[in-house]
Amino acid sequence: MLQSMGIVLLCVVAAVSYGVVHDQITARVCVDYFTIGHPPVFATTDPTLLGIGWGIIATWWVGFLIGVPLAAAARIGIEPKRAARTFIPPLLRLQMVAAFVAVLAGVCGWGLAHAEIIVLKGSLADRFPVEHHVAFLAAAWAHSASYLVGFVGGMHLIVSVLRSRRLGFANK
Repeated sequence: MLQSMGIVLLCVVAAVSYGVVHDQITARVCVDYFTIGHPPVFATTDPTLLGIGWGIIATWWVGFLIGVPLAAAARIGIEPKRAARTFIPPLLRLQMVAAFVAVLAGVCGWGLAHAEIIVLKGSLADRFPVEHHVAFLAAAWAHSASYLVGFVGGMHLIVSVLRSRRLGFANK
């Protein structure tokens, strides 16, 4: 049970640490993404505090949603069971891939918004100056990419653990 809890905690810590670093960057790209584009949870416009706060509350649940099935995949059934520490390297790799894809997506979002191929519309667009729209869309694309890579990568990790332990389940 302790190893299962360790796997879940490791996934939550990995998601939150990634989220805080990611949001430190995107809060500096466009603080409006956090102050106007999100509910007013924090009474600040400081990008450091917003990055820490939103980095935690917007990502802990991702780590939890990946951690619980990963722990089940790693620990339920007969040997060989996986220990929590064995997930440190793949989670670090997932963070690096997510960061790389987030940068690419942010740059693409910025380029498409700058060329006015994508535009911000509606009430959100009316709530802050038009000269901030390109940065807002760049941040939004970077965030969307991070969530996508996190979930797809997490599911890939879960499936790979299940496949590696398939013989253990089949022999029971």
